Amino acid sequence: MTTASFATDGSRIVSFTVKGHSGLAESGEDILCAAITSAVRLTECAINDVLGLEAAVKVSEKDASISLKLPRNLEGEADQVCQTLLASLMVYFVQLQEEYPENITVMEV
Repeated sequence: MTTASFATDGSRIVSFTVKGHSGLAESGEDILCAAITSAVRLTECAINDVLGLEAAVKVSEKDASISLKLPRNLEGEADQVCQTLLASLMVYFVQLQEEYPENITVMEV
């Protein structure tokens, strides 16, 4: 089971953590894990590589997790873009949860 947790501060998403394997198929053949990983990597690349924001990213192979935390005091257009990216990621994961309820859980914390 994959768990995607989104932390909020008021109406803003400030971080997310994705943890665990979906278990839909064998490693290397799991289309759900591939979809989740691809979406996370795209979001991280957009925030850090394209926007240059240096969000904190932690990866743990031991518990199969990745987390991203936005920089503090983010404002203006950069914050708006990040909020759009993170909200889109959450909506995408909710749609995956509707399709694969036994394999992914999405929550706000």
